[in-house]
Amino acid sequence: MTYKEIIQRLEKKVFDPVYLLMGEENYFIDKIADYIAKNALPEAERGFNQTIFYGKDTDADTILTTVRRFPMMSSFQVVILREAQALKGIEDSLLSYIETPLSSTIFVICYKYGTMDKRKKFSKVAAQKGVVFESKRIYENQVVTWIQNYCKDNEYNIVPQASLMLAEYLGTEISKVANELDKLMILLPEGSTIRPIDIEKNIGISKDFNVFELQNALGSRDVLKANRIINYFGSNSNLNPIQKTIAALNSYFYKLLKYQLMPNKSNDAVSKTLGVPMFFINQYKQAAKTYSTKKIVEIISLLREFDMKSKGVGNISVPQAELQKELIYKILH
Repeated sequence: MTYKEIIQRLEKKVFDPVYLLMGEENYFIDKIADYIAKNALPEAERGFNQTIFYGKDTDADTILTTVRRFPMMSSFQVVILREAQALKGIEDSLLSYIETPLSSTIFVICYKYGTMDKRKKFSKVAAQKGVVFESKRIYENQVVTWIQNYCKDNEYNIVPQASLMLAEYLGTEISKVANELDKLMILLPEGSTIRPIDIEKNIGISKDFNVFELQNALGSRDVLKANRIINYFGSNSNLNPIQKTIAALNSYFYKLLKYQLMPNKSNDAVSKTLGVPMFFINQYKQAAKTYSTKKIVEIISLLREFDMKSKGVGNISVPQAELQKELIYKILH
């Protein structure tokens, strides 16, 4: 069952006796658990019929005693085990209850930073008796689309450049991305369009001096713009560390190399292979005219070299700001 399907069932007040929520991406686990905590019971009943445990602060016997009791003046009770991965022997100790759960208890197990073995009995029984959901990290090339869908679901719009700014700056940790978007939605009028200037004012990412704009400048070999951006990075190194810049450029030039080697360069094929939205494809086409395949391979090698230097390998005293300038110079010339 997908995240959206689970939420849709919960919105219809369809509750299962067991929810095993696990995976590397905490955001979706927390959203499901929080929705159940806030909506399964009326607020007046939560004091008696809702219990939240944390794996490191409890034990299996206490949990079993709680999930097996009957609700007080209510149709059911809610028991949420957060940070379940910290509870020792969780599969063996809770299996007996999972096999015969009470229909009057909604038991939510939040197992983060990893997954239980789906081949083992605990996961199989949980799937039979209730819901097993694996919250997977989304890939880098999925973040922009996720941002656009999140805004749409909340009845906001976001321009492509703004979504890419957020994706480049915040990475693939969806909880962090959602948190920043939520802040923007509080500050901006309902239903409005989020633009780069809004992100600059409210989140602190410069609309003119960011990795996305650096990629554009390098792609078109705009020496002046690239140098202005890298000088800005050097004077704001806390927000723009060289390792973050190198990682972004490495991803960009690898995609550019893939593009150069593609036999089919139709927009659909490029979007699918590179994992970039349609509205960014022209930038790769432009950059492909600027850089030969041989030059791109040299740039990727340069990025590896400067990544090592940024970590002190073969570099004792050169400041990171100067390393960034040298790197950009060698890419452009």
